[in-house]
Amino acid sequence: LTMSPAMWKWTCLVSHLLLSTTVSPLGRQQPLHPKRPFITFTGDQAEGNFNHLVVDERTGHIYLGAVNRIYKLSSDLKVLVTHQTGPDEDNPKCYPPRIVQTCNEPLTPTNNINKMLLIDYKENRLIACGSLYQGICKLLRLDDLFKLGEPFHKKEHYLSGVNESGSVFGVIVSYSNMDDKLFIATAVDGKPEYFPTISSRKLTKNSEADGMFAYVFHDEFVASMIKIPSDTFTIIPDFDIYYIYGFSSGNFVYFLTLQPEMISPPGSTTKEQVYTSKLVRLCKEDTAFNSYVEVPIGCEKNGVEYRLLQAAYLSKAGTILARSLGVGPEDDILFTVFSKGQKRKMKSLDESALCIFVLKKINDRIKDRLQSCYRGEGTLDLAWLKVKDIPCSSALLTIDDNFCGLDMNAPLGVSSMVRGLPIFTEDGDRMTSVIAYVYKNHSLAFVGTKSGKLKK
Repeated sequence: LTMSPAMWKWTCLVSHLLLSTTVSPLGRQQPLHPKRPFITFTGDQAEGNFNHLVVDERTGHIYLGAVNRIYKLSSDLKVLVTHQTGPDEDNPKCYPPRIVQTCNEPLTPTNNINKMLLIDYKENRLIACGSLYQGICKLLRLDDLFKLGEPFHKKEHYLSGVNESGSVFGVIVSYSNMDDKLFIATAVDGKPEYFPTISSRKLTKNSEADGMFAYVFHDEFVASMIKIPSDTFTIIPDFDIYYIYGFSSGNFVYFLTLQPEMISPPGSTTKEQVYTSKLVRLCKEDTAFNSYVEVPIGCEKNGVEYRLLQAAYLSKAGTILARSLGVGPEDDILFTVFSKGQKRKMKSLDESALCIFVLKKINDRIKDRLQSCYRGEGTLDLAWLKVKDIPCSSALLTIDDNFCGLDMNAPLGVSSMVRGLPIFTEDGDRMTSVIAYVYKNHSLAFVGTKSGKLKK
């Protein structure tokens, strides 16, 4: 939903989607239906881009996170409510922000870029996180966008100083008899001393409770977080972990990431920086984050490597796809879009591939790695711990599918890449987004492209 500033007449499509082609079961291209009018919503010309969109699956209402605005729209894109989030006096160098203590940096009117939008169904509220004040979140009532709470007095209330709209991803883990948890992952922009890159937070019933967004567990030695060591930035000065997608499945929470790494090309004595796409997995109930494991993912077709993750979406296999993959129809499948190569994060090549992963097979690879590490084989093998290769320690224990780690051999990296199954490639118009679902036993995927095309 992010377009160039010149294209301020953004458009949201909700029905009558115009597809670039339609393919029959026999592979013949069918003629397009006559064009139908799109339903559109146009923002205020003076404001910046749209950043995020979520749809209430119960009502069909649409919540749109923009620069300085949160919109609530009806399913036919009529504005129901608007909530203003900025601009306000700020300076990105103020930490903690000037709303907590006086800041010596000059303050200027600063836009609030929406960085995360999540619906908390259990408490009927919207979590809207922005870029102001080192990244604080508001809790808004779904019905009328009334502000229920805006915690900002404790250091854990500040998520990230990054201003990019795609720099934060959150996953809510819900419980029937206790407060929910919010797993939140964010780029830290060179400030690991301030911000954990992944953490789990309390999502209290009371939006104004003191414990809102506090770490699920935190003492002098252990906390529900992962911090990137400061030493890592001496090796890779612009190191950061970029979070593309997140979801929960079974006993785990997953994030799909893109992160820099220094490698030695074959035959070379010098190292060069590349970007590696990795899946990160954590147990939902792991308060000490001993279960953190990451595994490289990528795709290859006809000798071409697709390694830069652009987008992802979790779906079920469905009967027909499941049969061809040798899994069950209710098994989780990851639909992913990668662009070609590994070297260009900010300016990806237009060649791209749509690939699928069976989540169970990724989990099997992680279990194999856990078992080998607990036999004392290899090192922890994490790019952001490369200042010292920490050897795995041997321990006699059984590691099953739901093993959640101990205070040893963690965090852990898998060295060998899990390869996805390429199902479609595009050479000229880079794919940038994907959703998928099962319809009458068939798996359908929709991809959006760099030029604004939608492919089914």
